[in-house]
Amino acid sequence: MARIAGQDREARERLKRYEARQTVHRTQIDRRRRDNVLVAVVGVLVIALAVGAQLLYFGAGPGAPSTTPSASPSPGASETPAASDEPTGQAPDPAVSENRTWTGELAIDGIEPLGIELDGAAAPQAVASFVTLAQEGFFDGTSCHRLTTAGIFVLQCGDPNGDGTGGPDYRFGPIENAPDDDVYAEGVLAMARQGGNAESQGSQFFIVYDESTIPSDAAGGYTVLGRVTSGLDGLRTGIVDAGTEDGASDGRPAVPATISGITIQ
Repeated sequence: MARIAGQDREARERLKRYEARQTVHRTQIDRRRRDNVLVAVVGVLVIALAVGAQLLYFGAGPGAPSTTPSASPSPGASETPAASDEPTGQAPDPAVSENRTWTGELAIDGIEPLGIELDGAAAPQAVASFVTLAQEGFFDGTSCHRLTTAGIFVLQCGDPNGDGTGGPDYRFGPIENAPDDDVYAEGVLAMARQGGNAESQGSQFFIVYDESTIPSDAAGGYTVLGRVTSGLDGLRTGIVDAGTEDGASDGRPAVPATISGITIQ
């Protein structure tokens, strides 16, 4: 009997130890679950804040010329920089586009030239302007002043001032060939503009290096004038992958991106 009683006590002790281990195990699992949820929530918030900042900036036009003064002239500002001069010129006649497909190359120092294709039938005014400026050498020596790397994935170019405030001596509209679903496919070439102003397009354009959703504003979407047909991988590895100068998700590229020329035929 004493032996049986001893076995019972040993069994109860083993049961207590097992239950204690199970309690510790459950506590550890619950803590890990809470930690994982916290990490996930923080990650979602970080992404949401980055995307929200991008959309706020794009809501004012993606670094496009503006005639409204701004107190925040930097490329990563939440407001669109002001244009330095009031446009006085006349935009090229849309007939210059010849309603046809134009092909050519966009050369950026340090990387393989980008093959480009412009759709004169879908965006005659934008293509007429772009072709005219390219043939005049307007873009030569200008920098791609803005890179975005979270939520919206574009490299913005075409500003002679290099800070989002410049353009030719004219502005034009309306918006042409904007996607109905606000999704801009990889490789798209689109015109930058002032938020809510369809007539504020000039020389600034952006290259979509990865598919991006850019919400329309009161004026609509952004004019898609063409696409990059080759060289996009070189753009990513040569410029995009290095990020921005200050490491932010929206700012001046860390690797200087200067257009040496655009040829169109």
